[in-house]
Amino acid sequence: MEKALRSVARTVHYGKILIVGDPVTHEPRLHYAKLPPSIEQHQVLLMDPTIVSGANAMMAIRICLDHGVSEDHIVFVSLLATPQGVHAIQTAFPLVRLVVALLDSRIGKDDLLVKSGYGVFGDRYFGTEC
Repeated sequence: MEKALRSVARTVHYGKILIVGDPVTHEPRLHYAKLPPSIEQHQVLLMDPTIVSGANAMMAIRICLDHGVSEDHIVFVSLLATPQGVHAIQTAFPLVRLVVALLDSRIGKDDLLVKSGYGVFGDRYFGTEC
């Protein structure tokens, strides 16, 4: 998603947040964050290809808020999301705008992955298998 955005928005400042769900507890863990200086003065576009529980997205939003970004200046973009994840984000952060291409409610009970027939997004994108 970033490559496509960079091709049309060359003058935009970019940051990176890497949040990975723990494989056992499924709790989000922050691994890396580097945000542009003066981020609080800008609109922020957060991108993640999938939203399942919404926990990773909510952590990313919280990081932006902790850096002074106003909740109504955040737009979260996702290609595939579950209604549960969208509801969780909207409940916790009602002023954050969500843009989702497809809602799908089929989630694996053990691994909390979307089971839509699309496969795990990373596997589909990179041509690998779980």
